[in-house]
Amino acid sequence: MADRARPPSVAGKVMAILDAFATGAGRPNLSEICRRAGLPLATGHRLVGELVAGGFLERVPDGTYRIGTRLWRIGSQAPAVTGLRELALPHMEDLYEATHDNVQLAVLRDGRALFVERLRGTRSVPVLTQVGAALPLHATGAGKVLLAFAPEPVRERIIEEGLARHSARTITDPDELRRSLERVRRTGHAVTRDEMTLGAASVAVPVHDADGAVAAALSLVARSRSADVRRLLPPLTTAARALSRDVAAHWRGGPSAQRNAGA
Repeated sequence: MADRARPPSVAGKVMAILDAFATGAGRPNLSEICRRAGLPLATGHRLVGELVAGGFLERVPDGTYRIGTRLWRIGSQAPAVTGLRELALPHMEDLYEATHDNVQLAVLRDGRALFVERLRGTRSVPVLTQVGAALPLHATGAGKVLLAFAPEPVRERIIEEGLARHSARTITDPDELRRSLERVRRTGHAVTRDEMTLGAASVAVPVHDADGAVAAALSLVARSRSADVRRLLPPLTTAARALSRDVAAHWRGGPSAQRNAGA
């Protein structure tokens, strides 16, 4: 009981502040950071100021905050980012040249879709995704692929935790989502329209590791009105197959490696 009553350590408070940026949902102001971190405003103001001074956070002129370059450099060295991004970028660049739509790469981390790379052109539809953003699995094309091929206990836990509505077309009914995920497993791809962002549609397919497990999801995001699965799916599938071959040959950071290491 004494441990439960013990106030959070300074390190715990700092981690809570940094975790306030984990959703990737815009740039929070100080009040929002403190609310997400569960900290008093005075405490948050002091610690956020120290993180800004150290380069871990940056204060924007409008009073909001974003991840600083020092923290980004540290985070970019994570195995989920480095090796996979290096392997994926040539295939993502080819895919962008073939479609001129947003190209995204995501992995499953902590019950969300963590986007580790993104290519976007000047003519592409605006999207919420940023490198390092963690978005809900049930409302994104890449997320649905990752959720569909996740182990059943993981999938059910995420569904039972609740399905937040992000637009009028977000699937929030658990049984409807289960049927949608079954279609993803059956067809090998996911399609979303206006489920995360109005006006945006996505098509996503799995990327496999050496043991055949789904290591990541590769997706295209286009305007809902012009998104044609028949146009987008062939080059997307071709790129994912090529990337899967490279991942199987050269990358050891996927689900199979994590299981073998006891993660």
